[in-house]
Amino acid sequence: MQQYARVRSTAGIRSEEIDAGLRAHMNKVYGTMSVGMLITALAAWAIAGLATTTDPTLATAQLANGTLLTGLGSAIYLSPLRWVIMLAPLAFIFLGWGALMRNASSGMVQLSFFGFAALIGLSLSSIFIVFTAFSIVQTFLVTAIAFAGLSLWGYTTKKDISGWGSFLIMGVIGLIVAMIINIFLQSPVMMYAISAIGILIFAALTAFHTQEIKNTYVQMAMSGDQEWLNKAAYDGALSLYISFLNMFQFLLMFMGQE
Repeated sequence: MQQYARVRSTAGIRSEEIDAGLRAHMNKVYGTMSVGMLITALAAWAIAGLATTTDPTLATAQLANGTLLTGLGSAIYLSPLRWVIMLAPLAFIFLGWGALMRNASSGMVQLSFFGFAALIGLSLSSIFIVFTAFSIVQTFLVTAIAFAGLSLWGYTTKKDISGWGSFLIMGVIGLIVAMIINIFLQSPVMMYAISAIGILIFAALTAFHTQEIKNTYVQMAMSGDQEWLNKAAYDGALSLYISFLNMFQFLLMFMGQE
């Protein structure tokens, strides 16, 4: 926020141009994120439909809740392939996205983001098997309302929250480690604790990333590098997408009905 005010105060007649550009940039961030969420939802719903069946003659396996799985369902939910599906998004974020931002065109970065959203849909498809459609929609709406409020606060607050970043990233790493450990422990108490902490961390990250996106635009707008600004919009969309998605998943642990 301080960076934003400082640049505007020294930009003179360009301040209105920067403000207009910032609004367009944020619209692009939120628009790209929204398309990504739609891709994820459609992919998850479609894959869940292809992975399950009501015809016993087509089933290759049955889950504990009685759901019959097709060959595709058995492959993505019961075979070792599920580990690849689970870890592939993490590999993309930590190993692939940075290289794309440095070396790829803005068009390729956008395409990669949408491909990542589809991959997340594959990994999330099981929620349509575990939880009722009503509870999924209800949790999504609650997440959307919370996300909108948090992002609006991050955009409008005059408080500099850039210092939150390192602590929140350490919190995310700790969450990932705890979740991996709980895969083997299968502790419901630990899972609920992880979910509660995760909601708080990603709520804070929503506000943090929104302010960061705003400040990054203002810094880069002075350079006139439109290609980088386009890629920065997709990078911001990814950051907010991940925050929204994780808040949704952790809230689903509390609000979801099986």
